[in-house]
Amino acid sequence: MGWWADRKKKKEEQKAAQAVAPAKTAAPAKATVCEAAECSADKEPVGLAAADLGPLLPGAPPNGKFNLAVYWAAGCGGCDVSLLDTNERVLTIADMANIVMWPIAVDGKEKDIAAMEDGSITVSLINGAVRNSENEHMVKLLRKKSLIVVSYGTCACFGGTPALANLVPGGKDEILDYVYTKVPSSAAFQSKYNSAKPKIPQTSTTVPEGELTLPVLYDNVYALDQVIDVDYYIPGCPPMQESISHLLKAVADFAYNGVALPPKGTMVGVTSKTLCEECPRKKEYKRITEVKEPYQVDTNNDKCLVDQGIICLGAATMGGCGARCTKVGQPCRGCYGPSPEVQELGSSAFTAIASLFPVIDEDPIMGEDKVDDIMSQIKDPLGYFYAFSMSKSLIKRSVKEGGQ
Repeated sequence: MGWWADRKKKKEEQKAAQAVAPAKTAAPAKATVCEAAECSADKEPVGLAAADLGPLLPGAPPNGKFNLAVYWAAGCGGCDVSLLDTNERVLTIADMANIVMWPIAVDGKEKDIAAMEDGSITVSLINGAVRNSENEHMVKLLRKKSLIVVSYGTCACFGGTPALANLVPGGKDEILDYVYTKVPSSAAFQSKYNSAKPKIPQTSTTVPEGELTLPVLYDNVYALDQVIDVDYYIPGCPPMQESISHLLKAVADFAYNGVALPPKGTMVGVTSKTLCEECPRKKEYKRITEVKEPYQVDTNNDKCLVDQGIICLGAATMGGCGARCTKVGQPCRGCYGPSPEVQELGSSAFTAIASLFPVIDEDPIMGEDKVDDIMSQIKDPLGYFYAFSMSKSLIKRSVKEGGQ
């Protein structure tokens, strides 16, 4: 039996068991309140509700301000911008903390952090993957100086989009060669100014004023906890306002009221469901005979995107986002990472999708040639199934046949 069909059968069995179970005497139930913006048919909350932050932060904490650092590693910058989703509270965060580093907002330098005592930074929020020597140096420095490190955003948690570079067999050398000699604009520049020998940026060069250096690019892109010890995780590309509110509440409660922080390793901003379970679209578990892109389908309906032939990773992805993408007709690409039920997002999602190919014994309507034809319609399988999680995948990277 296919993965989807098996899951559907289990849910039907659970509902049937609940229907025949003897009724228990209980006090009248209170009306169910949906904490999220929308509720599913069974009235359970969909997605994560924002934390109640109460009034604006009331000045400095009783024991004085604590030190807060924000660092941007290999990422697009969206995570840094998402911190502004604290709305007007961003103006009062400085009342709670001394922001000792935040590259897009505060002029804190590496040397300033290095001069601080170990453990003197209470919280460091680090977004982005570890892609080069500067990223590695800074995250290790912040780990040394911080009591708490938060892996903030999908790239820090799972490698994110930068980790797709792990799929380039030739590693950094192949990437640098392509970017600086093969891209049309670069090729035209090299042809005009460096026709004898194309020039590629070096990590060190000497000028009259001294040595100039650039970070060393690595062959592999790493998630943050593959390089340093991490205390908490907040997934999302970028993390949503609801997730940020829970982070801010935990930090504020700790700073102002002495409330204990969550257990180490907690993933903030997620639910116990998969995204598929949060999605309000109606699922019929139809067989897939053709793979389509969203632009090829009129998704302005309430049908499951997979039922319409669109590859969606919601069945293997952690819930908490409230199915924002699928609600507007765009498939889940897995930015919240794997759900607790799966070991690896890409292979689990692929298994779920493949289980809908009509090749099971009870329903054989196509041969292997047709299966190959369907698979060939997925234009970029690794890009689809590992768009955000390559660093944490089982395969981790591609290699050339016969060795690295």
